[in-house]
Amino acid sequence: MKITALVSLAVAVLAITEANPINRRPHPNSNGHEVQLTRNPNFKHNTRAQINKLNKRYPGLKILATATGGSTGSVPLTDVDPDLEYYGSVSVGTPAQVFKLDFDTGSSDIWFPSSTCTTTACKAHNRFNSGASSTYQKDGRSWSISYGDGSSASGILGSDIVNVGGISVRQTIGLATKESSQFGSSPEDGLFGLGFDNIESVSGVKTFMDNAISAGALAQPVVSVFLPSIRRNGGVGGSYLFGGIDSTKYSGSLTYVPVTQKGYWQILVQDASFNGVSLGQTSQGIVDTGTTLIIVGNAAAKAIHKKIPGSVNDPYNGWLVPCSVKSSTANVGFKLGGTTFNVPVADLAYEDLGDGSGNCFSGIQGGQDGLWILGDVFIKNNYCVFSQTSSPSIGIAPLKY
Repeated sequence: MKITALVSLAVAVLAITEANPINRRPHPNSNGHEVQLTRNPNFKHNTRAQINKLNKRYPGLKILATATGGSTGSVPLTDVDPDLEYYGSVSVGTPAQVFKLDFDTGSSDIWFPSSTCTTTACKAHNRFNSGASSTYQKDGRSWSISYGDGSSASGILGSDIVNVGGISVRQTIGLATKESSQFGSSPEDGLFGLGFDNIESVSGVKTFMDNAISAGALAQPVVSVFLPSIRRNGGVGGSYLFGGIDSTKYSGSLTYVPVTQKGYWQILVQDASFNGVSLGQTSQGIVDTGTTLIIVGNAAAKAIHKKIPGSVNDPYNGWLVPCSVKSSTANVGFKLGGTTFNVPVADLAYEDLGDGSGNCFSGIQGGQDGLWILGDVFIKNNYCVFSQTSSPSIGIAPLKY
């Protein structure tokens, strides 16, 4: 693989810097001046620093350093039917209190209910008892957050040890003392934001990834996402891999797409296509694990559904497609970083409308002009590596089922 070769090259360069001086015989016909090399007795080997230096000098290399002492941590996922959302277990405090959290690249806060919250939504979930944790530290600042579906939460900030798949760092957390009713029916206890720190709800708070990278806790500054599909593999085996990349989960090689603006994981969508034929649509977009569907601009949504016989834009339910497209072999493509990544039309039959019409809610909806959202319908077909280097990017490759 390309990255393996580059890392090998970097290691070779580092080995040369540490080697004993080599006595070279001058060429018989050389009149050059020989410069003697001496070993620096105070040199301390730092692979991460050297590879970061190489990345800065040669930004096209995108070498992912293996940090001394860093490790990887995998979090198994539960798929909420019908691929509605995915959550994994996170341990907080000492002794550990376990919470089911929805990992969300479209936000940055980590939050869950406080034991002091007595609203119906809070009482339906695990609540954090700060008094029972010996490592809890009071912060006291207030926080609040709201999401695109109208849900919201608010409370106070605190700090404790957060363990994700064996990766532990001290982390600022939001303890909800109030939650909107929408969270009452959610199977997860809260959210685990994986966006950048400039969209934290409280300015100055660092994300879990910021802290894990700074502490050298990760072998690589990445989070790799494998979202399973109920249609394709029964919705099992999904995971978030912190600090590593699992090449057994995808086909071919990763295409790294540069982030155009930090906050969300924003990239350029160069084109949309249907069965390889361009639809002449382009936009900025974000890859968002916290959004179930793909949301594009109105013109793009119309162009895509025009290719699917029987599609209709219902004023109350949005775009609908015949549920029979579950047997389709066609694809909708999104061109990212020069490579087209497909979403099977079969996945556009997201959920039966339930009215006997034979129509399903489409997995692609319109209304997001200017900033498309490539949500779970895209990610459950494509392995995504969120690489938080100095020049962040998203590595993408088709999933291997």
